[in-house]
Amino acid sequence: MSLSIGIVGLPNVGKSTLFNALTKKGVLIANYPFATIDPSVGVVAVPDERLYKLAEFSKTQKTVPAAVEFVDIAGLVKGASAGEGLGNKFLTNIRETDAIVEVVRIFEDSDILHVDNKVDPMSDIGVINLELIMADLETVTKRHQNIGREIKQAKKEAIIESGLLTKLQTVLEKGLLASSVPIDEYEAPILHGLHLLTAKKILYVLNKKSGGTNLDEVNDERYQKLMDFIRESKSDYVIVDAGIENEVRDMTDAEKVEMREGMGADKSGIDALIKKGYEMLGLITYFTTGEIETRAWTIHRGWTAPMAGTAIHGDFKDKFVRAEVIEWDKLLGAGSFGVAREKGLIRVEGKEYIVQDGDVMEFKI
Repeated sequence: MSLSIGIVGLPNVGKSTLFNALTKKGVLIANYPFATIDPSVGVVAVPDERLYKLAEFSKTQKTVPAAVEFVDIAGLVKGASAGEGLGNKFLTNIRETDAIVEVVRIFEDSDILHVDNKVDPMSDIGVINLELIMADLETVTKRHQNIGREIKQAKKEAIIESGLLTKLQTVLEKGLLASSVPIDEYEAPILHGLHLLTAKKILYVLNKKSGGTNLDEVNDERYQKLMDFIRESKSDYVIVDAGIENEVRDMTDAEKVEMREGMGADKSGIDALIKKGYEMLGLITYFTTGEIETRAWTIHRGWTAPMAGTAIHGDFKDKFVRAEVIEWDKLLGAGSFGVAREKGLIRVEGKEYIVQDGDVMEFKI
């Protein structure tokens, strides 16, 4: 399953530093706009202590985590929707992702230039979201024009789409995101087919800096306005010190903890970001475990057991007979599969079973 999250933001907010910390993959970092012209892609392991506890339980030879793909996209600037800077390229790269991480700078440091010569998180969000909105407005307007003949012919699907496009245009013209438009079951596939930028889920990453003046630590009015926006828009966010996370990326876990504590960062914002991103894509994890391998399998929330089996092999959907299922913590508590079976903790589930996050499964085909 290949789903990706695009990392966007204004120049010099810490996107590439964050990407390096996420992926341990070196990309160009520089104190000037457009340091990253072509998107870099990194596949990132999803932190999950359940996987490693199961691996220890099974004394497994190989452990394979779930993963999510992050794409580092060059910095947006005002006018991107009209082709300014590298605007068209930026927007195309964002359109190809499934969700958006929007990096917002919440630190002041005179040694790191801000493209607008001021640090104002809400201004940054306003610039980025407006460019995405303007690009979507152009898409919606053109699409409405293109289905004019079908509407005149009173084609049902065109009439439904026209109604959706009208709602979208009204919202976008007000400067709001397409994701704020309520849609029904008939409009949902049409909206998906439009590939609108602002219909994607957005996770705001608030980037702070050790040694800088961090707005969240000084009760700054700019930070309060940011929190008001996040609360009112019901958005998700995480706070990350991308610089620290980039420094500790090659250290052992114990060294990372010591380094973070020494620099005032008591936990990994990167882990929180990866987990939030995974959830934002509507993904969950089930496990298979044994002496040879313990693996986390990624599926969409709401998938039935036969669909979940396709994560292992495409034939599992058609050949599915049943699955033996137990919650990961109940398996660990039992101490072995044999004891779990004796206690009746392992269930036999059929084709209608909706797989739950944390299930340990064995498929019968």
